[in-house]
Amino acid sequence: MDSTAVDDTPINKGEAPTTAKKASSRDYKGFVAGVFSGIAKLTVGHPFDTIKVRLQTTTHGRFSGPLQCVTQTIQNEGVRALYKGATPPLVGWMFMDSIMLGSLSVYRRLMAQHVFGASSWAPGAGDAAGLGFAALLARFKSSDSSSTSPTHLPPIGHGIAGIFAGATVSFVAAPVEHVKARLQIQYAANKSERMYSGPIDCLRKIYTHHGVRGVYHGLCATMIFRGLFFFWWGSYDVLSRWMRQKTNMSAPAINFWAGGLSAQIFWLTSYPSDLVKQRIMTDPLGGGLGDGERRFPRWKNAAVAVYRESGWKGYWRGFLPCFLRAFPANAMALVVFEGVMRTLP
Repeated sequence: MDSTAVDDTPINKGEAPTTAKKASSRDYKGFVAGVFSGIAKLTVGHPFDTIKVRLQTTTHGRFSGPLQCVTQTIQNEGVRALYKGATPPLVGWMFMDSIMLGSLSVYRRLMAQHVFGASSWAPGAGDAAGLGFAALLARFKSSDSSSTSPTHLPPIGHGIAGIFAGATVSFVAAPVEHVKARLQIQYAANKSERMYSGPIDCLRKIYTHHGVRGVYHGLCATMIFRGLFFFWWGSYDVLSRWMRQKTNMSAPAINFWAGGLSAQIFWLTSYPSDLVKQRIMTDPLGGGLGDGERRFPRWKNAAVAVYRESGWKGYWRGFLPCFLRAFPANAMALVVFEGVMRTLP
């Protein structure tokens, strides 16, 4: 059984228009499967995310580490506090994963058909894995494209598709993550002592005092962070291919291990940019909101402030719970996503 369910029906030279039209008509599958992926990701990963955000944004010394952060959170606020701010991503991640994984499937197909001249775009398959970008372009530009085009989309094609998918989903992710982050750093156990009573209240207050621009505070930082999806989906293809060729694991098992490991590779390359993003999203907006004075007018200001406070180590604060979360949350999300993809007609 193949490691994915992406529709990668071979496209021969004489039937390309018909087959391409048939493939594009099935693009809906990625968007539907992404909804279920988002639900799985939130259920497994949100407690880890709450601890990560608290470690990223609190003053140095408040928590000695992730274990103390978990212990104090549960003791002072109860177990449910680990799911603070869960409502926005429960709704948001359903849309976010739908848009991210749905658009990723579309971009993979477009990259395969129009850039690399590949006949399929399923992760984990391919005879073009060992070819460099220049060699692939040479194949694509060759006059005898029917015999020289690569059979499968190479890892770099999956990575570029990841960049475009990251940019696309950022327009949904930015406001969702903005509201979520502000709710997660409210430490009062009593709701009456919190600035925001919930996600709707938070969104309403931000919009009232700062408009759409305030709601989308941190959009550029989100796009920088999600541009590094290149490493996630490029490595997912490499790992899926290796497991498919070198092991006898079932398709769900390959999805699980490749999904979890590729997510960890992504976080190793992107965590500093995520930390800067969180600093920007939890920075006071000021003005009529009355939450304090704004510190970071630009991405660069936040990045420099982190270094001044804690040096290079500051960019990795809170990394452990994030890294621990990355594998189970994304492994289950990919299992669910690919399983639904295989089920849909």
